[in-house]
Amino acid sequence: MFRLNAARTLTKSVNAVAKRTYAEAAANDFLKLKFALPHETLFAGTKVTQVNLPAKSGGVGILANHVPTVEQLSPGVVEIFEGANTKKYFVSGGFASVQPDSTLCVTSVEAFPLESFSQENVKSLISDANKNLSSSDEKVAATAAIQLEVLEALQAALK
Repeated sequence: MFRLNAARTLTKSVNAVAKRTYAEAAANDFLKLKFALPHETLFAGTKVTQVNLPAKSGGVGILANHVPTVEQLSPGVVEIFEGANTKKYFVSGGFASVQPDSTLCVTSVEAFPLESFSQENVKSLISDANKNLSSSDEKVAATAAIQLEVLEALQAALK
């Protein structure tokens, strides 16, 4: 009898904890985007419909009323939907956090419009980084490895 009552109590408390309430509590049908770099603010609370992020855990699409979360960003494209308009920025990494009030804060060291890159230049930079990857100088090789990670993500985004 004791075990049965304990199981019922445990089941009731698990069901109460597992319930998602943030999306139900928020009344917004838009996302407030704050996208900042150390030297510039790209978006300062701008209302957008959706933002797609290149998170370390995989691609993430953020809509209004998204559950609060923090994500580390991988090199890739941040895609921002403002109604019918779409803007794409390439970031080398960073962080994104979603607040309970449908505010998305994206911070990155650098972000550039995707159309500002050329495939030819990226191919040339990848070739140079590959040459430095096998350098006997550890610092040069480590820098080349980081460059390759970012450049390969950029090359994939440009296709």
